[in-house]
Amino acid sequence: MRDQLILLPGWGMGQAPLQPLAAALKGLDEHLHVQVHALPEPGSSDLHAWLDALDATLPQDCWLGGWSLGGMLAAELAARRGDRCCGLITLASNPCFVARAEWPNAMPAQMFDAFLAGCNASPQSTLKRFSVLCTQGAADDPRSLSRLLGAGAPQAPGDALRHGLELLAQLDIRDALQQYGGPQLHLYGGNDALVPVEVAGDVLALLPDVEVGLIEAASHAFPLEDPHELAAAIQAFLHESPDD
Repeated sequence: MRDQLILLPGWGMGQAPLQPLAAALKGLDEHLHVQVHALPEPGSSDLHAWLDALDATLPQDCWLGGWSLGGMLAAELAARRGDRCCGLITLASNPCFVARAEWPNAMPAQMFDAFLAGCNASPQSTLKRFSVLCTQGAADDPRSLSRLLGAGAPQAPGDALRHGLELLAQLDIRDALQQYGGPQLHLYGGNDALVPVEVAGDVLALLPDVEVGLIEAASHAFPLEDPHELAAAIQAFLHESPDD
C-alpha cells in the first residue's frame, strides 16, 4: 500500500499536533491516504509489547512515520517488518533520546531524570513544561504554539505517561535504522530544544545512504509549526522513492 502513510505521535501530546501535517499532505496528493494513529498503552515500558500492539493494529505494506517517540517506534517497527514496510519517515526523532557515552548529542540524563520524577509527582504539570520545551525556538510566537500544543494533549493516565518516558529512556534505535533497508527520511528542527541540531549530522554519519534534512529556525514541534513546508519535503521524498 504505497499510497498509505501512518504517522505516530510523540510522547504525551496525542494525535492533534500531527493533524495539520496530515491535512497538508492530503492537500498535496489526493491519492495519498494519511492516518495519524495513537500510540498504544500496553501497560508497561517493554519495547516488544509496544511493537506487538502497533504491529497488530497498523496496516501492512505502508509507509511508517512519526514524530519524536513516534518516529523511534516507527523505526523499530520498520526494522521488524522489513520488506513489509514501504519506507520510514522520522520527524525530530533522536536515535537515543537520552545521552549516553557513545551518543552524547541528546538530552542529559540528569534533565531526563527530573522529567521522570516530575511525571511521577504531577503528570499534567510535566506535560505543560514539556510543551514549552517542544516549542522553544519556534520562529513565530512560541507561547501561542505551546498553548495550542498543550490544548490538544489528551488526559492520559499517569502510568501511561510514565511508561512512555521509561521507554524513551531505554530506546536506542541505531541498530533498527541500520537494519532497515528501505527508503528513509529523517528531518530535524534547526532550533530544537529537545533534540540537538548536531543529531542531523550524527544520523548522516551513521546512515550515509539515507536522506537527512533540516528545517531551519524550527522548534521540536515543527510538524505543528510549519506543516506545509514539512508536507512538501515529505511529498518530494515519497515521489522520489523507487516503486516496488
